Parts: sequence; structure tokens; C-alpha cells
Amino acid sequence: MSETEVSSRAALSSGKLPVSGPTDGPLTPEELQLSARNHSMPIEALRYDITPSGLHYLLIHFDIPMIEPAHWRLSIGGQVARPLELTLDAIRSRPSVTMPVTLECAGNGRSRLHPRPVSQPWVTEAVGTGLWTGVPLAGLLDEAGLDPTAVEIVFTGADHGMEKGLELDYARSLTIGDARHGDVMLAYEMNGQPLLPQHGYPLRLLVPGWYGMASVKWLTRIEAVGEPFQGYYQIGNYHYRSSPDDPGAPVRRIRPRALMVPPGFPDFLTRQRTLAAGPCRIEGRAWSGEAPIERVMLGIDGAWAEARLDPPQGRYAWRRWSCDWEAEPGEHLLSCRATDASGQSQPLEQNWNWIGVGNNMVQVVPVSVR
Repeated sequence: MSETEVSSRAALSSGKLPVSGPTDGPLTPEELQLSARNHSMPIEALRYDITPSGLHYLLIHFDIPMIEPAHWRLSIGGQVARPLELTLDAIRSRPSVTMPVTLECAGNGRSRLHPRPVSQPWVTEAVGTGLWTGVPLAGLLDEAGLDPTAVEIVFTGADHGMEKGLELDYARSLTIGDARHGDVMLAYEMNGQPLLPQHGYPLRLLVPGWYGMASVKWLTRIEAVGEPFQGYYQIGNYHYRSSPDDPGAPVRRIRPRALMVPPGFPDFLTRQRTLAAGPCRIEGRAWSGEAPIERVMLGIDGAWAEARLDPPQGRYAWRRWSCDWEAEPGEHLLSCRATDASGQSQPLEQNWNWIGVGNNMVQVVPVSVR
């Protein structure tokens, strides 16, 4: 065993992981450990309008909490007139809403960056669309009665651990305006069933249109505060930074992205695609948290063609697209590019930043046609 492997194993066993910057080297043991815990959606699952729960992507910062529903309570407090403590049954008894929402991890695309920020090494498939059921958050905030001096709402989950030497719960905040948006909900069902443990059972926040870091899982506490929240996952992480000293801009809404179902069949190790010559229909999904998807282009060896868009299935859900291609024998590069109604298009080059978030450059799929 090399000295590097001995050092890494010792760090893992002690809980003191090395902190390193971006690299062009191979995946580290820490990244491999993270990728084993946090799975992406198999890209062929883009064929489903609603992602089966077991195929939806996962990002779990610490351990999955073991929560007994009989003992679980959600507290709503801080700068409110009427603090609340609610059981799951009390929450479920309120009028509910159900909507399809596409969630994407902010770090999706990180492993395609050069140099690569060291963290969960997503390629492009850290995404999924669930049919979520829950209660609108605004109604519960009205029940509690927000104090006029409150400026933010802090959401705290039951997951607890260490990051960058800090012991902490996973917690994030929203401004009062963002928290009171009519589509923000406290979700207790996914795809018609109670949340699975890995998806935040028994209750999670769902912030449609935002990257997944905003949708706090295993929710236990909601607190109205009179000054901006300074928690690690609010100000120390999830920012577009050019260097470790750059305060950067906070990560918020999902940037536009299109992905295709790679045609043909894959090689086991490389995932290189092979397909027969002749007519081929390419299909995929596109989404954006900024504005509705307006256009998708399919690229074949650098030449772009307009794809057909199916009707939207919801304001916050991905949209199916398709395009016909006459596949000719040889080696080809396929790509797809989304544009939303705000005019934002996917870049052809990487969106590099220090922690590797928001990299929505176009997908490229090599194929062999025979």
C-alpha cells in the first residue's frame, strides 16, 4: 500500500479528511466513498415523465436519520406570534397540493470541470422529477403569525455531522418573500407514497425551481429570524466563487439544461454507444428554474437542428423533446442544448467555479454507427 493510501485511510478512520483544492488527478478515495453513497439517476430513466422513486438522484450530506414518526414533531417558532408544534398527522390533515417538480443537485456536472473541484463527482445525471404532495408553507407561516421584524425563515433538518471542521445540522434559509411563494411546500409524499428515508422522511421542504440544496430534508425546525442566517450551508457553501477568498454569488435557481437518452446500446465499462445505421429518433428532457423551456437544439458533429417539444407537464417539471436523425456509418458526437424563455442558453464551455456548482455546459455523447 502506498504512503498516500495509508494517509487517506488514516484520515478516513480518524474523521479528519484532507482539505484540497481543485485537481486534474484521478478521483480521490473520499470522492469514491461519496459517489457510493449518493447515486445519480440512470440516464435512460429520462424516458419517464415521473422518475421512479428508487431512480431519483440522491445527495445525502451526513447519515440518513432514523426517525420514529410517533415521536417526531415539527416546531415553528422564532419571531412569530403563535409558536406551533405539529405532528405528521396534523400536517397531513391540512389541505394538500400535488405537483411534478424537477430537482437537480447544484453540483451536477462537477466531474466534467477542469481542474475538478474535489467533492461528490457528479457527471450529468444528478436529477429527477418527482410527483410531490404536501402543504403550502405560506399557510403554516400565516398560522404562526410572522413578526414584522422577521427577515428570513431558517429550515433545519435532522441530519447532523462535520464539514470543514464544523459540527452542525444541515440548515438553510429563505427570505420571507421566497418562503411565502405559493408553490413552496412541506412535502410528505413522493410519487403517491410516503417519503422514503433517503428522500427526507417524514417531511422535507420543497422549493420548486431551485437547486436541491434549498429543499431541506428530514425537517424538524422552522424559525423566523430578524437578521440574515449565517449558517455554513448558507454562506460558507453553495456560492459561485472564482477562488476560496471570493465571497461569490449565492446559488439559487436551476440553470437551463437538456439531456438526451443516449441512443443504441452501451459498452459496459466506457458507456460508449453503438447503434445501427438508418433512421433514429433521439429524445430527452430539458428544464430550467429561471423560466420555461422555449427551445432545444440537437447537435450532430457540430451541426445543429431544432428539436420538437412536447407540451409542458408542469411549471417546474422537465419537458420532453425529440428529434429525428438519419444515422450514417462512422463515429459521431451528439449533443443537445436548451434555451429558456428568459433567453438563457446552455454554454458550450464549462462554467468553472471553486466548488463546482451550476456547470450546465452541453452534454456530449459519442456514438458508433455501424
